[in-house]
Amino acid sequence: MFYQLYELNHAAMAPFRAAADIMRFAYANPLNPFSHTPLGRTMAASLEMFERTTRRYGKPEFGLKQTTIGDRVVSVREEIVWSRPFCNLLHFARNAPAARGNDPRILIVAPMSGHYATLLRGTVEALLPSADVYITDWIDARMVPMTEGTFDFDDYVDYVIEMLHFLGHDTHVIAVCQPSVPVLAAAAVMEEANDPLSPASMTLMGGPIDTRINPTAVNKLAQERSLQWFSDNVIMNVPWPQPGFMRPVYPGFLQLSGFMSMNLDRHLVAHKEFFMHLVKNDGEPEKHRDFYDEYLAVMDLTAEFYLQTVEQVFIKHSLPKGELMHRGKRVDPAAIRKVALLTVEGENDDISGVGQTKAAQTICVNIPEDMRMHYLQPDVGHYGVFNGSRFRREIAPRILDFVRQHSRSAVKPPVPRVIKGGRTA
Repeated sequence: MFYQLYELNHAAMAPFRAAADIMRFAYANPLNPFSHTPLGRTMAASLEMFERTTRRYGKPEFGLKQTTIGDRVVSVREEIVWSRPFCNLLHFARNAPAARGNDPRILIVAPMSGHYATLLRGTVEALLPSADVYITDWIDARMVPMTEGTFDFDDYVDYVIEMLHFLGHDTHVIAVCQPSVPVLAAAAVMEEANDPLSPASMTLMGGPIDTRINPTAVNKLAQERSLQWFSDNVIMNVPWPQPGFMRPVYPGFLQLSGFMSMNLDRHLVAHKEFFMHLVKNDGEPEKHRDFYDEYLAVMDLTAEFYLQTVEQVFIKHSLPKGELMHRGKRVDPAAIRKVALLTVEGENDDISGVGQTKAAQTICVNIPEDMRMHYLQPDVGHYGVFNGSRFRREIAPRILDFVRQHSRSAVKPPVPRVIKGGRTA
């Protein structure tokens, strides 16, 4: 009943939240003389803090309306080009100059691990000037009716394969964090079947390929608990009146509590500073709002997908042991021969430890040496692997270079093996 109580509490707080919002506007209105006093700003700040800590954050927008190609600013149109019950494939269609030719086609597989695909807004933005970008927009499980069936690990792999088929020849795939395992599995399944539409290259970023290497707090928690414990303690049924009523899920609000507890001190300090900026009225709060509007927006995961991921990736380590199954057949990473492999890690990653993603280089034994590369970015944590200034300056250009070098419709120049500023293997 915990999910039901959560929903009841949220509904019960609605009138108080609305009243706080109205009072905040009154206290913050510049026409109100009281708004120019420290006491008035303190009241407005307190009311905003109450409203923000009791609201449910909806799915953010990408909001990428334009990009720069060469020296020209062009418009960007977001469109759904492929759809299934649990995922939409978004295309960021650029109004690129006709004379530019074809940029590489990149499929970004966003994590299905709590946050929406918009968490990768910076990833998309950095690649847009040089690539034709698509991204998986996973749908909140509580919004999917039970009549649409279940969604498990096998379905995830199938969705990736279907999207690669839809996008066609010479597509490059980037997996950010959690999808590294199903994306590698999809590539292996396609290669074993001699599928001509297997990806031209595969970039795995901060992913849990082998969590036995440098285990983090997240990995250790999974090792210390049984699968039954996770089933008993974090799986709940979606309450009425949500469209997914009675669907068993791992609720987003539980995931968020886990995210927050990992760096609780940092979040408390951030909110304290936010409050002080509001009182001082110094214009700094907008950065806080933007970050937490994104960070606090979470989605439910289907129980079957979550439990299978915990079991296969974090408890049994099935992929690096050669025991991962897809539709009753063993997934063989050694079958991957024609897909170029780039692995990217962050030196300070506290979610996927250093070496966990690089393990893909070890298990994909038949990828030629000139089609593989590993890059370790110094001085970044998990988030910095796919977002932020170092990603834009150091990582994104290297991904684009790797993609261009391994395009199946272009002449392939030699692949550089040493990258200045990082570490390669």
